[in-house]
Amino acid sequence: MTLSSNPEMKIFTGNANPALARDICSYLKVPLGDATVTSFPDGETFVKINDNIRGRDVFIIQPTCPPTNQNLMELLIMVDAARRASAARITAVLPFFGYARQDRKDQPRVPITAKLVANLLVAAGVNRVLTMDLHAQQLQGFFDIPVDHLHAMPVMVEHIRSMGIENLIVVSPDVGGVKMASAYASALDTRIAIVVKQRKSATETEASHIIGEVAGKNILIVDDLTETAGTITSAARILRKHGALDIYAGISHTILTDLAVERLRDSDLKELISTNSVPARLTTGSRVTSLSVAELLGEGIRRIHDDESVSSLFEVKQTK
Repeated sequence: MTLSSNPEMKIFTGNANPALARDICSYLKVPLGDATVTSFPDGETFVKINDNIRGRDVFIIQPTCPPTNQNLMELLIMVDAARRASAARITAVLPFFGYARQDRKDQPRVPITAKLVANLLVAAGVNRVLTMDLHAQQLQGFFDIPVDHLHAMPVMVEHIRSMGIENLIVVSPDVGGVKMASAYASALDTRIAIVVKQRKSATETEASHIIGEVAGKNILIVDDLTETAGTITSAARILRKHGALDIYAGISHTILTDLAVERLRDSDLKELISTNSVPARLTTGSRVTSLSVAELLGEGIRRIHDDESVSSLFEVKQTK
């Protein structure tokens, strides 16, 4: 959907990650829109948009992180409120897209929930989606509306370069992450290795062997998401056994459960580098560094509003 003119931009947020929304507004030098988003005593969500948004270009920032269902319902109801208030266009900004791992039927009689969520967003009145580091690229095809898919890699690579880590190798913690690891390796001008794993349960994985030479190397494990930290801590353990030196992890989204915090505290990881796509859970001993993606998402919002290309945001600046 292209706007016939350039109406005023209005940005709102639910309760999922208001700090990120404020940082985005600070980057864009626009005020955060006034909206009441609360719950009735029985748990039902209530939304009231207090600003006039008739004919405005509305952006609603709401990652669907835990509590996932609550945050998703807030987003859907905010979109419905904006549509009924005659917004010219509604863009759902999801720094983290929940339910993304339920993207196929891998067992009999199970849903494809990621597609259901896409349908719900469109049905509520979303005209466009801006998101970051989807668990699977093909999720963009679940939407019948435009999807702008950003990547945290430029932000992560800039930080990792600033650390001055020598003799670095990028490691994919499983075979499915090879494409992402290759992109990081290319940006950092190094090579990759792969950890082969077996999933034992929903919360536990076991690394079995390594493809590539890691002895005497510093390691960067890259992945899009960790929730229980089972995959990355298991990978770090086998990398250490094979002679790796300092082991870092670069993860786009960290949905850290109590089990994850415990595993990270007792792991072979020196540092976990992530983003503030979801509220950071920085606890003593967890060794987590959170990088801001407010500028990246803010620039994406600005370019969508101005009908400019967002593809250049994928580029990693080259070193001199």
